[in-house]
Amino acid sequence: MEMQQSWRFRLSFKNATIALNIFNLFVAIFLLQRFLSSASSRTKSSSNQPNSAGFDYIKEAEEMRIAMQPFKLIERVKEIQQEAYVNPEINQPKDAKQTVAVDLSKRLQDFRSLNDASSLKALEEWRKRKIERARQRELEKNGTQVTKE
Repeated sequence: MEMQQSWRFRLSFKNATIALNIFNLFVAIFLLQRFLSSASSRTKSSSNQPNSAGFDYIKEAEEMRIAMQPFKLIERVKEIQQEAYVNPEINQPKDAKQTVAVDLSKRLQDFRSLNDASSLKALEEWRKRKIERARQRELEKNGTQVTKE
């Protein structure tokens, strides 16, 4: 008797829940497959049977687009670009460019030297003030220590 009970399927809430979930999973997969296959068959059937009015409309739109392109203008722009690459014009001779560069570098060096001189002067004044403040503090410190004793 014990062997018959061990082989016999026992129906419990846990087993029933698992069986129901597996069944629901299969149904969901089946419905999803049917939905996707019907959607793809709808798009295939509509794309496989184009109507002639649609072709006429597309053909007319393409002809209008081609007619509106400014081919002469495009060709002229290409010619101008090729001329610019083949024959570059030099606006300033090299001597003028070099003199401008030398002048600019001299001006920058003069600016740096003036800036350095003023910076050194300001730094020296700051050092003097700092030393003077330190002396004052030291004198005050010594003065207060002498009076406390």
